[in-house]
Amino acid sequence: MSVYVNSVKEVYSQNSNSENIFWMKKYMKNQFEFYGIKSPVRKELSKPFLKKENLPQIEEINEIIKEFWNEPQRELQYFGMELLSKYSKLLPNDVFHLFEFMITTKSWWDSIDYIAAILVGNHFKLHPELKDSIGVEWNNSDNMWLNRTSILFQLKHKSLTDEKMLFQFILKHASSTQFFHRKAIGWALREYSKTNPKSVINFVIENENKLSGLSKREALKVINKSPIKLNLI
Repeated sequence: MSVYVNSVKEVYSQNSNSENIFWMKKYMKNQFEFYGIKSPVRKELSKPFLKKENLPQIEEINEIIKEFWNEPQRELQYFGMELLSKYSKLLPNDVFHLFEFMITTKSWWDSIDYIAAILVGNHFKLHPELKDSIGVEWNNSDNMWLNRTSILFQLKHKSLTDEKMLFQFILKHASSTQFFHRKAIGWALREYSKTNPKSVINFVIENENKLSGLSKREALKVINKSPIKLNLI
């Protein structure tokens, strides 16, 4: 194991909080172990390790992320994701292989949503050709979490959102009974409604019989609070 990973583990271990562990494990359905470090404290503990001068060489990052991912404590996966984001403009084109490992290993919404919106979202923005290949592959995958990532990676793209692709990816899973598909669809549409509300309203109306109630409620949540809603239809 690398010195860098060991150093992070040591600091986290020294700040473990047994009172928090029970509740954090329960919140995550007892799927992961925890140090019991709440997010604000963890972010403070992480700051020195995330300073530019203390970051590992980019050539080491693939193995370091996998080391964090192989540890039982969930906080170490959170740290790994934040670490990887520091290299967003430097990552090689084929880092999507690492993303896929992270998405399909120890999968749960708390890691997937960060990976999708921050890591994959930024990388596909820099390498738009990947959304036409890897994005489509993930959307067609049998893995629910890859599907969710394909739907959510444009969350922060705003006016740069590929609307045609977003709607195509959503419709692929619109009839799914899986909560994490339905919630992702609603969330993606809700975020896009902040940029193009009229388009989202029309999409929901046109596909009313395909979208779940959850997806439609989430999609229109922001629009329904707008005083100019009727003028958008």
